[in-house]
Amino acid sequence: MAKQSYLKMMTESDANELIHSDLKDLATAAKKLANHAIHLGSLGFGTSFLKWVASFAAIYLLVLDRTNWKSNILTGLLIPYIFFTLPSILFNFFRGQIGRWIALVAVILRIFFPKHFPEWLELPAALILLIVVAPSLIANTVRGDWIGVVICLIIAGYLLQEHIRAAGGFRNAFTKANGVSNTVGIVILFVYPVWALVLDIL
Repeated sequence: MAKQSYLKMMTESDANELIHSDLKDLATAAKKLANHAIHLGSLGFGTSFLKWVASFAAIYLLVLDRTNWKSNILTGLLIPYIFFTLPSILFNFFRGQIGRWIALVAVILRIFFPKHFPEWLELPAALILLIVVAPSLIANTVRGDWIGVVICLIIAGYLLQEHIRAAGGFRNAFTKANGVSNTVGIVILFVYPVWALVLDIL
């Protein structure tokens, strides 16, 4: 009788130890999962935030070129850059019915009333048209892939070297009053693609 109770107590003790060990492993796994989720979440937040910053920097350069701070850079390249970096919420908004209506009005104005179509509206209209008519392979796959990021990096690099050449050298690009604002905007264009490529490599 005593022998049976002794064996029973050992079995309960072993079961308690196993449960305690399993709970400890579960707590460790939950802690690791939480740390990884926070880490990946902060990286994802950083990427989406930098995408917003890059888009607005490109829009800023587009607006700047249409004001008295004109530059000699090829601002038409900012349209594909904005296409690839525009945050999904805005991209999907313009790709829907609203974007189609804007594109239709822009095309009608351009064809039938060319004298009333302002020059400063040509590039924004081209952007809306590009967003609306882009095939899903480009709009959904390439835009969210490393290929789109590389295209953005190439555009930013080309715009920077063209701006430095137009300003008359590296020093002038950073010291002339109208050169500094363009230079800062172009340098910001590099931040998102470099960040996205580094994350992709890691």
